[in-house]
Amino acid sequence: MKLSAYSAQFLTFLLILTLTACANIPSHLIVAPDNIATPAINHNNKQAKLDVIDMRTSNHVVQILRKSEAATLLSTQERLEDTIKNSLSKHWSKQSLIIQDYATNTLNIAIEKAVISVSQETMEYTVKTEIVLRVTVNNGVETLTSTFSNNGNSDGPLQADIAVLERNFNQRLAKLLQKILANEKISHFLK
Repeated sequence: MKLSAYSAQFLTFLLILTLTACANIPSHLIVAPDNIATPAINHNNKQAKLDVIDMRTSNHVVQILRKSEAATLLSTQERLEDTIKNSLSKHWSKQSLIIQDYATNTLNIAIEKAVISVSQETMEYTVKTEIVLRVTVNNGVETLTSTFSNNGNSDGPLQADIAVLERNFNQRLAKLLQKILANEKISHFLK
């Protein structure tokens, strides 16, 4: 069977595309939820202790699943709980909430889910993203627990782009953190 020049070029292009797509998978994801507008809440120099714990059984954020192959797993460059803690601390400080270790108020953030699951087929992919954070506030007298989540699905042709997945994850996480920062119940619950 003889291939036409066009068919040979197309097959060569597909082979190069496939090889470069496989070769460009980074070893980790950079999570930096930077696009957070600090909500206009003033905590009047109240004090709180902030702890963020990762409740997930595995610390990867991206899992790329292909039929008959081992999953490709990508973790974050910095520990996810540290990223969330630093981001919330920065914005709560802008709202005049003093974060310190010996405060009556305690804010516990539990990362229950934080995953981008990619189902990669030969010429298409589907993506399911899910982030769930549980916030527990104790003011020394009572406890308030709230769950915040952000989910999304997408699909596309060829290979999933890790940079696009990273950007979308950061946007979703930023929106979720902004909801926590703007939550009136949490604000009023702090003593």
